[in-house]
Amino acid sequence: MRQSNLLIPTLKENPNDAEIKSHQLLVRAGFMRQIASGLYSFLPLGNRVLRKVEQIVREEMDEAGASEMLMPALQPSELWKESGRWETFGPELMRINDRHEREFALGATHEEVITSIIRDELKSYKKLPLTVYQIQSKFRDEKRPRFGLLRGREFLMKDAYSFHESFESLDETYEKLFNAYKNIFSRCGLDFRAVIADSGAMGGKDTHEFMVLSEVGEDVIAYSDTSDYAANIEMAPVITTYETSDEKLKELQKVETPNQKTMEEVADYLGHSLDQGIKALMFKVDEQLVLVITRGDHEVNDVKLKNLYDASFVDLASEEETRQAMNAGFGSLGPVGVPEDIDIVADHAVQSLVNVSCGANEDGYHYMNVTPDRDFKVSQYADLRFIQEGDPSPDGNGKIKFARGIEVGHVFKLGRYYSEKMNATYLDQNGKANSFIMGCYGIGVSRTLAAIVEQHHDDNGITWPAQVAPYHVHLLALNVKKNEQLELAEEIYESLKKAGIEVLFDDRQERAGVKFADSDLMGIPLRITVGKRAAEGYVEVKYRDSGEQEDVQQTEIINTVRSFISEVK
Repeated sequence: MRQSNLLIPTLKENPNDAEIKSHQLLVRAGFMRQIASGLYSFLPLGNRVLRKVEQIVREEMDEAGASEMLMPALQPSELWKESGRWETFGPELMRINDRHEREFALGATHEEVITSIIRDELKSYKKLPLTVYQIQSKFRDEKRPRFGLLRGREFLMKDAYSFHESFESLDETYEKLFNAYKNIFSRCGLDFRAVIADSGAMGGKDTHEFMVLSEVGEDVIAYSDTSDYAANIEMAPVITTYETSDEKLKELQKVETPNQKTMEEVADYLGHSLDQGIKALMFKVDEQLVLVITRGDHEVNDVKLKNLYDASFVDLASEEETRQAMNAGFGSLGPVGVPEDIDIVADHAVQSLVNVSCGANEDGYHYMNVTPDRDFKVSQYADLRFIQEGDPSPDGNGKIKFARGIEVGHVFKLGRYYSEKMNATYLDQNGKANSFIMGCYGIGVSRTLAAIVEQHHDDNGITWPAQVAPYHVHLLALNVKKNEQLELAEEIYESLKKAGIEVLFDDRQERAGVKFADSDLMGIPLRITVGKRAAEGYVEVKYRDSGEQEDVQQTEIINTVRSFISEVK
């Protein structure tokens, strides 16, 4: 393709609203443009990369036995109401009414739609197992779209769904697609980890996320420093054991703590360390108020709390709800003297505490010398805190370290979560109706594109892996006004095309410096420059990633390019 015919509007400066490298470089290099907050158009170069990632996804999904289909983005509310998610999915679900005031949703995901299709069309066990997938735009009304393609309101996604008559069959497909995902992200040139995760609004139990390691990732990965254990920090269990102090119990004492609201402020004011205090937070678990207690240096893990209660919804109670229930604000809550209709649950670490401080449920006051069981009763002790760096790894090997990651893929074992709610059944060998057992498998295609850039760039621009680069070769004619340069460049261009090599030909009437800068910015893996030695039949070949360069005779260009492409595939 001739560059003079392409829409590639490059920029010298970063956009004002671009906070991370992938956002900055994809806009500067002319791969995409923002239309509104969280909404992007993919220009020709960006679209070519998307298609490359899509092709890798298709090849690996097809190899794993899945077949491609396409479902509508506009979904009737009745399907979501069948599953119960119309009420529980949250404000991220974009809801609209048609001219007849019928309710619809713009597809954030397609579990309901595919379940309804299979319910209506697949009646016998003889067609099981079955796996289908699609690549399609999804819509979510993000409260704060940010980080370019990493958190948008419209994004390209591959979602797949499998249907089974046994959990053993589900396990087999899950393993196949788990391995397909590893192949996909490896072929995209990514450094990633598969981590244990929470299913969230998707339902189901067993699930893994595929995380691309990056400092700009919004998720924290907890991993062992000596084994292959890795989990989203929300899901990593704490196996730390706590020894109860043999310190003599002291008398409960109420003290004034004016204007001391945070754990740090209270600990400093009372002259003790954070781990000698109790933190109390009021949560709303579905419609129930629950007081959650942790040690002062620990943080409540609301995912673990949600799983403890098998709840649909968990959030911090409002200031008004908390004050109405406890007669005190957030900074003075504690477990002593709590009304009987409020559950108190505590993290395991609290059980071993002796003579510690906590809020007195009166603004500006705290208790000292508080001891569990003597001064308050806990309805249940459980693992309710986030794991911390240095804690023992949950698999018993090594210590926990943290890394940040960008989620690019997620695989779920849904079980009968949707089929039972939506009455999706098949007839087994005995003619008995059974609910389908389901799996769900998603890849953020546009997120993957951004994640690749986060891991593959330098000070001058993007450094695309050859497998997903918009073109393999960027051919530059430095001075198109010089006949020997233009003629040689045209000959090379035609020979590369005939050889089936993807080439972008910079035939613009621009200065050499502009062409070099744009080429580095766009990040095409191999650059061929036709310049001063054109009359001798020599060109300069430069490898974008390594920066290595060499002079190559015209007759050897095809072999040089083919050798490079074969090495990186």
